[in-house]
Amino acid sequence: MKEFNNIYVGLDVHKATIAIAVARGVRGEVTYHGEIANTPSAVRKLVKQLSANGEVLNVCYEAGPCGYGLHRGLTAMGHECEVVAPSLIPRKAGERMKTDRRDALMLARLHRAGELTAVWVPDQEQEAIRDLTRAREDMKAIELKARQRLGAFLLRHGRVYEGKSRWTRAFFRWLETVKFDVPVQQIVLQGYIDTVKEAQRRVSGLEAQMSEALEGWSLGPVAQALMALRGVSLIAAMTTLAELGDITRFDSPRELMGYLGLVPSEHSSGGTRRQGGITRTGNGHVRRVLVEAAWSYRFPARKTYCIERRAEKTSEPVQAIAWQAQKRLCGRYQALIQAGKEKNRVTTAVARELAGFIWAIACESLGKAHGSKALA
Repeated sequence: MKEFNNIYVGLDVHKATIAIAVARGVRGEVTYHGEIANTPSAVRKLVKQLSANGEVLNVCYEAGPCGYGLHRGLTAMGHECEVVAPSLIPRKAGERMKTDRRDALMLARLHRAGELTAVWVPDQEQEAIRDLTRAREDMKAIELKARQRLGAFLLRHGRVYEGKSRWTRAFFRWLETVKFDVPVQQIVLQGYIDTVKEAQRRVSGLEAQMSEALEGWSLGPVAQALMALRGVSLIAAMTTLAELGDITRFDSPRELMGYLGLVPSEHSSGGTRRQGGITRTGNGHVRRVLVEAAWSYRFPARKTYCIERRAEKTSEPVQAIAWQAQKRLCGRYQALIQAGKEKNRVTTAVARELAGFIWAIACESLGKAHGSKALA
C-alpha cells in the first residue's frame, strides 16, 4: 500500500510540454525537475521516477484549456491531484518575470503551503453534458451575430420591417419580398438569410439533443425539479447543473451566491464600509442564465399552464418551494422597482435570491436534510 510522504509536485501544463517542480518535506527545498512532453507515457514515466519508493504524490496544476485528462490520469494511478483556480493564485505585486520554470516552482511552493484554491473537477459524464450546453450557447451566439449582420444590411439600404417582431415566420415571408436593383446585392441578402437559418437549425438540433440527453443523465431528475421554477426551462436547468454538478456540495445558499459572483463587492476600511457592484467571479455561464431567468419575475406571481405542466413532474415539496419562490421573487422585484432601483440591478438582486431557491430544490431532490435552510 502506498504511503503519503509529503512530496508536492507543481506542474505548469501546456499543449506540448509540462514543466515540473518538486517540494519534498514540510520545509525542504523546492527544486526544478525539468520539462517533459505532454503525453500519457511521459507522465507515467515521471510519476514512476518521483514515486520510486511507492510514495503518494501530491500534484497540482492550473485549470486551463488542456482540460482534466491529466487529473484523471494521475488519480487513476493512485496519486492526489488538484486543479487550481488561476485567478486565485497569490502573486507578488512587484514581480515582472514569468517563465514556465518560475510558474512550476511557485505552484509547488504554494501547494505545500496550502495557499491554492482547488476547482471542482467534473467526471466524464458531467463534462460531456457541459460540452453539449456550451456548444448550444456558442451556436446561439453565432445565430445572434448572423441576425445582427442581416439586420444591419437591411437597415443600411432602407429596408425596414413594419411588423410587430422580427425573426418570426412572417418576418421571413417579408424577406422573400425584398428586392434590390443590383443583382449582386440580392445574392448578398440571400447569403445572410441562409446563414441565419442554418444557425437556427444548429441551435434547434443541439436543443433536441439536450432533451434526449436529459433522460439518461444522472442529474436529470434534479434538472426536472429545477424546471418547476418560473423562468427555469430546459436550457437554464441543464446549464446550471452541467456547470455546477451536485449543487449540494455548497454548504449554504450564500456560498452558492458568492461562487456565482452575484454578491456585492466590498471595500471597507476602519469604520467605513463601501459596497459596489456584484463581484462577477466564478461561473459566468450560470450567472448569465440566472439573470435571464430573473427577468420573468417582473410579472405578478401566477401558475401558468406551462409552469404547471413542468411542475406536475416533480414532488409536492419541490412544487411548494417553486411557488414560494414565485411569490417571494415577484414581490421582491416590484418592491425594489417602487423604491426607485434601476431595472438591471433589481433583476440581478432577484437572480441572487433565485440561486438560493435552486439550492433548496437541489437539496430536496437529492434528499439532503439541510435543503430547508434556503427558505429561512
